[in-house]
Amino acid sequence: MGDGGPAISWSVFGLVLIAAIATSAGLIIALRPLLVRYAMARPNARSSHREPTPQGGGIAVLAAALATLWIGVALSGIAAGPQLPVLTLAALALGLVGAVDDIRGLGAAPRLVLQLLAVGAVLATLPENFAIVPQLPRAFEVTILLVGGVWFVNLVNFMDGIDWMTVAEAVPVTAAVALLGLIGAAPTTAVLVALALLGGVIGFAPFNRPVARLFLGDVGSLPIGLMLGWILLTLAGGGHLTAALLLPLYYLADASITLGRRLVRGERVWQAHRTHFYQRALDGGFTVSEVVVRVFVLNLALAILALVSAIEPDLHVDLATLALGGALVAWLLVTFARGKP
Repeated sequence: MGDGGPAISWSVFGLVLIAAIATSAGLIIALRPLLVRYAMARPNARSSHREPTPQGGGIAVLAAALATLWIGVALSGIAAGPQLPVLTLAALALGLVGAVDDIRGLGAAPRLVLQLLAVGAVLATLPENFAIVPQLPRAFEVTILLVGGVWFVNLVNFMDGIDWMTVAEAVPVTAAVALLGLIGAAPTTAVLVALALLGGVIGFAPFNRPVARLFLGDVGSLPIGLMLGWILLTLAGGGHLTAALLLPLYYLADASITLGRRLVRGERVWQAHRTHFYQRALDGGFTVSEVVVRVFVLNLALAILALVSAIEPDLHVDLATLALGGALVAWLLVTFARGKP
């Protein structure tokens, strides 16, 4: 695999994936009565759902992903180093922050501070020679990564606004990382995290299909954002920056453009809203299923482009795949903004 560690049988990877799916689904079935009682999300003016729906499915996704990740580490015999333990603790911490926010509410300032601590702890475990752009001073690059990491955690949370949206994002990204592991473009640890998270999300998917019987909640979206961000960071640090940019490109574009537009308008960006492109598509006549299917298909295309960029590491290929990926994302954003004909 890509990190030079011991070769791992793909049967171990398959076991991690299957165990994560089963664990996630089983935990959801077991926990759902408690979530119905204590964690109901009631619709408001900014909601995309009309009926009170339990949230907190992310508890099962997170628990399944982390448990099966460490099963995979134990079976493979790889040296986890400090990165996986710290990533695990940081993900659990963000899950706790999300759970408190789901049930009782948490102010913007405490959330931000705790997110900075979690992302900072993960970045502190990076090797001394880690660099995405070697020409940049290390302190400057780490600062950019800290701000970018916190933003990525939040944008995954922001984009989790309709049924199956996180599924449509996380499944193609994590599956693509697993395939990148086949060609040595992704390290073994990243593949294990990706497969564990993929299984956790797949186990959650049947309960979240439109019309959802269960929501992910911040308890799931925040740590999922952290784990996806770490996976993409390892890709970028391994010389596959183009792939790391292509895989989450729709999420990056929708959330970042929306944030910029709200800042220009002087809006309070920490408050809930309904101005993301996918939300505007719903207001413009698209159904939830029509939106998430389009996002999923786009993400599959971005995953193919990411694989191409990794298989053919050439500047011209990188520029071509980024241009094509950017054009596809722009087309979908414009489609959503215009609404359904």
